[in-house]
Amino acid sequence: MATFAYVGKTRQGAVKKGELTAKTRDEAVDQLRKQNVIVTSLEEKQGGEGLGKLSFGSGIKDKDIVVFTRQFGTMINAGLPLVQCLDILGTQSENKVLGKAVTEVKTSVESGSTLADALRKHPKVFDELYVNMIHAGEVGGLLDTILGRLAKHIEKAMKLKGQIKSAMVYPSAIIGVAVIVITILMIWVIPIFAKMFAEMSGGKMGLPAPTQIVIDLSNFMKSYILFMIAGAIAAIVALKRYYKTPNGKLTIDRLLLKTPIFGDLIRKAAVAKFTRTLGTLITSGVPLLEGLSICAKTAGNKIIEIAIMDARISISGGKTIAEPLSKSNVFPKMVTHMIAVGESTGALDNMLGKIADFYEDEVDQAVAALTSLLEPIMMVFLGTIIGFIVIAMYLPIFQMASAIG
Repeated sequence: MATFAYVGKTRQGAVKKGELTAKTRDEAVDQLRKQNVIVTSLEEKQGGEGLGKLSFGSGIKDKDIVVFTRQFGTMINAGLPLVQCLDILGTQSENKVLGKAVTEVKTSVESGSTLADALRKHPKVFDELYVNMIHAGEVGGLLDTILGRLAKHIEKAMKLKGQIKSAMVYPSAIIGVAVIVITILMIWVIPIFAKMFAEMSGGKMGLPAPTQIVIDLSNFMKSYILFMIAGAIAAIVALKRYYKTPNGKLTIDRLLLKTPIFGDLIRKAAVAKFTRTLGTLITSGVPLLEGLSICAKTAGNKIIEIAIMDARISISGGKTIAEPLSKSNVFPKMVTHMIAVGESTGALDNMLGKIADFYEDEVDQAVAALTSLLEPIMMVFLGTIIGFIVIAMYLPIFQMASAIG
């Protein structure tokens, strides 16, 4: 049994918070639904978190899931029995963790379980989106078609994630190099110059202000470098722990969306992910309310998650999706207008697909523009710091040459 912290709204609109125990997230949602509580946030509380507990993930990459899904769909389309497909895939999988999970799924199916229920027992391998689409495929008799859509969806999600990572790698690398170079200069190089200046002047000549500043910083770093490293590690750990709290996640995610350069990119990526996921779910036959709940859980940003859950509450009250999304100020007006048109024409899934295509292209362009903008900024930043240190070290030499002349 796991413990879940929840935030929800009653039928009267009152906010309700608390904790409950359940085997799975779905069971927790069902319990709250029976209490007439519409869930807006549901977080599993992890026991024994801290420095002593390290998590290395499931060891399964998105690419492994894509290969498995495509092969599974091909076998089903060829007419192979479900259990035989799972047996072959579990045996031949190159990823041992995935192979073990598929073998356990096969055992559950042989015992009379549905494929969706068997997959649901492995949440670290098959997420809610995957399980619900498989369930829709089983019910509708379109399992091979659904598997093809799933593989295509995961590939597009991988591409979007890769674009975001590529936008973050360059500035992170430049800042990392700058920190390493400056640390080496300050701790090992500058003290040599300081000693040389003291010997050459015999302690009678004062150093220029820039030189003195650099030497003072060097002495400070030499004395407190271990404390600085410990402080940086403590700050990172504290920030991560704060981000795991509901208020911390809300605050940081709100700040990220307001960040001048990266905020727009994060917003566009979130819109592309939301519309692509919801469109795929609706096309596959997943009910709209359930689809919105899945999209909220996989949003990756608390502000966007709240906006989606407000849309879900609006739908359950007989209203439209577009209205609460437009009021959230998270989704661009073009998106909410296109969703409204899709709702009124009964072609919401097609409209969501068009929005996703548009914003995926927007993310492509934003990443390219961001990279071209950051490259000169980072070069100027690094050059200015290194240049200041070099000039500060040469100033005393020029001063001494002038005095000798």
